[in-house]
Amino acid sequence: MKYRIGQGYDIHRLVSGRPLILGGVTVPFELGLEGHSDGDALIHAVIDAILGAAGCGDIGTYFPDTDDEWAGAPGEELLRRVLALSIGWRVVNVDVTVVAEAPKIAPHRETIRDNLASILGIDADAVGIKAKTNEGLDAVGEKRAIACFAVALLEQNDAEHDEWL
Repeated sequence: MKYRIGQGYDIHRLVSGRPLILGGVTVPFELGLEGHSDGDALIHAVIDAILGAAGCGDIGTYFPDTDDEWAGAPGEELLRRVLALSIGWRVVNVDVTVVAEAPKIAPHRETIRDNLASILGIDADAVGIKAKTNEGLDAVGEKRAIACFAVALLEQNDAEHDEWL
């Protein structure tokens, strides 16, 4: 079997008037993430990790913020579209770090993990969700943004892998 690892990163500004969505889960909070789509920085980072492992660019290549088709699109839908196009590769596991001063991620970790595992078609124990703070430093530390880092391991499972996306 052939394996590939990819990394992803995303950051979005926290704003009023939007729900906070992380990993496809609405997290109760007074602010939400700004973005052309739903602002789900966690799923966006996972998408970039998957695309990176496959050597296929990044989220903006397929869902540009200049295209009105993707305005307000749920991150879950974007992730499902990427997975549907993944000829020859399957996700083995993902590991995500959410960097936020607030809200606390721990109470929502299992729900986010289970939702992400369901979308990816893998066992929940193959999804890592960790939360960190930025110790009061920069926009994240000042509670003006949330950042997410992701790593994905893909396994080649089909001879047609050259036709990915």
